[in-house]
Amino acid sequence: MEHPKIGLALGSGGARGFAHLGVLKVLSEHGIPVHLIAGSSMGALVGSFYAAGQRIEDLYKLAFTFKRKYYLDFTVPKMGFIQGRRIKEYIRLFTFGKSIEQFNLPMSIIATDLSAGTKKVFQSGPASDAVRASIAIPGIFVPEKINDRLYIDGGVIDRVPVSVVKQMGADLIIAVDCSHFDADPSIHSIYDVIFQSIDIMQDQLATAMGISSDADVMIRPEVTTYSSRAFTNIKEIIEAGEAAATLQVDAIKHKIANWKGTSSL
Repeated sequence: MEHPKIGLALGSGGARGFAHLGVLKVLSEHGIPVHLIAGSSMGALVGSFYAAGQRIEDLYKLAFTFKRKYYLDFTVPKMGFIQGRRIKEYIRLFTFGKSIEQFNLPMSIIATDLSAGTKKVFQSGPASDAVRASIAIPGIFVPEKINDRLYIDGGVIDRVPVSVVKQMGADLIIAVDCSHFDADPSIHSIYDVIFQSIDIMQDQLATAMGISSDADVMIRPEVTTYSSRAFTNIKEIIEAGEAAATLQVDAIKHKIANWKGTSSL
């Protein structure tokens, strides 16, 4: 019996992106396989940990103990406030020091070429370099230099990389969008200004690109009430991912069952 190749597009969203873990857990519990992943920003980080071979239960423990101090290595502001060496080592550790091509699942990591203004899709090379580039929020993190090119956050150019998953050969695409625009945010610092500005930009970009229509199933966890930058309420954010994915389980199974006339799961 022939089965479809299922691709997962994990979007940006800062701390809200921990909802991706809840989605992965629900898919696993319901026997829905993931054959390949593409991720932008926080989606790249969570997706890479999973694709590298981390177990869901271990990723949950990791998320619950995650603190902002793990990546706050401040530098003299020139191209960003945070140097990013600390989070890069964190990424290297939890991807087992692997290159992307060594992952258990095919993985694409999206970043933005700062000079060219184009999308860069990393599918090989050190995972820690590519993920560090993909999470480099402009103005917050110093851009990541790879082969003499400067890269910033993948969400700047492709919030939910559905098109990349399609190019990777997925037959069915499940997209997860955690980066919703909050119209009534609490803004008190330069960090709040930068994050809110990016949220607005990404929301407009996603609308213009029509990502919803390109995915077979779009999962949107209800995470707008949680901060994308504080890394608090992680448990609630993950649970929101679980709830949103659970609502789509029947639809996903239906699409799998009806793909090229195969029988139901």
